Amino acid sequence: MSPAASASPAAPPGSLLTATGLHKTYGSTPALDDASFSIHPGEVVAVMGPSGSGKSTLLHCLAGIVTPDSGIITYDNRTLSAMADRERSALRRSDFGFVFQFGQLVPELTCVENVALPLRLNGVKRKDAERTARSWLERLEVDTVAAQRPGEVSGGQGQRVAVARALVGGPRVIFADEPTGALDSLNGERVMELLTEAARSTNAAVVLVTHEARVAAYSDREVVVRDGKSRDLTLEFTG
Repeated sequence: MSPAASASPAAPPGSLLTATGLHKTYGSTPALDDASFSIHPGEVVAVMGPSGSGKSTLLHCLAGIVTPDSGIITYDNRTLSAMADRERSALRRSDFGFVFQFGQLVPELTCVENVALPLRLNGVKRKDAERTARSWLERLEVDTVAAQRPGEVSGGQGQRVAVARALVGGPRVIFADEPTGALDSLNGERVMELLTEAARSTNAAVVLVTHEARVAAYSDREVVVRDGKSRDLTLEFTG
């Protein structure tokens, strides 16, 4: 363990995903500088900060997409930061769900096929996968676009489809990176309502990266990242 990691505060008991003493540098530019994070099952934590603050790098490290230069990331009592690429990839398929700013749906597939895709990649038969996908499309109020392709639906509908895809496999952690950044305020609020309601009903944790206060308002707790350093505002105000 690095000195920075050992100096970081201990994670709260019962945390599902934690990070302590994270450092990440790109070239000569530090993206993370002793950043820490924790989240419990069923909790929504907003990671806030200006552009270039390091919040997306933090999310990518927590999701096992990027390996930090130093520091410890623990998921469900396993050291994520020490896993091989193959192990982290398997974890992203089985335990993690992702929602991105522009949805990143596969344009050649219908909406129901997009939602079913994570299940199909994990070996679920097409009929069963699409049945589950349709139930999530209905829950996200977009079952009427099941047979349409992403280019044929509105931005708000497409983002709800993306949320359904993130939830379809029953993930324990959902990583949402600016999930309403490309939507108007009305559609953005509905997406956040549906995302947080669905996640809490399944006891999934949500790591929500945003720079918008109205989006962060849907969270249980806020962590601010600035110049690569993290501050848990809730703990500061209640500690």
